[in-house]
Amino acid sequence: MVILKLASFEEAIKLKEWINATEEKIQMIEKNHTWLLVDRPSNKNIIKPRWIYKTKMNIDDTINKLKARLVAKGYPQLPGVDFSETFAPVAKLDTIRLLLALAA
Repeated sequence: MVILKLASFEEAIKLKEWINATEEKIQMIEKNHTWLLVDRPSNKNIIKPRWIYKTKMNIDDTINKLKARLVAKGYPQLPGVDFSETFAPVAKLDTIRLLLALAA
């Protein structure tokens, strides 16, 4: 039996299916070179991670996939100390349409 909603990593490591989902995510992180381990600067805070678990369902309510995500618990960060700017460069949908039209 698979638990559809998990509250913690401690719950997940008790079930083989969730362990497999977690290991799959770790393999993808390593394969994609998502991060690089570095020495900790003495004047910086460490942002701790947290595992999030989600069950992807099919239309007929059967389980499609068990998904694990590793996220940063960024709430203890201090502006000006841990970061200086926050933005995400995102293209507008009109710009994407224009580029697709020009490429066609």
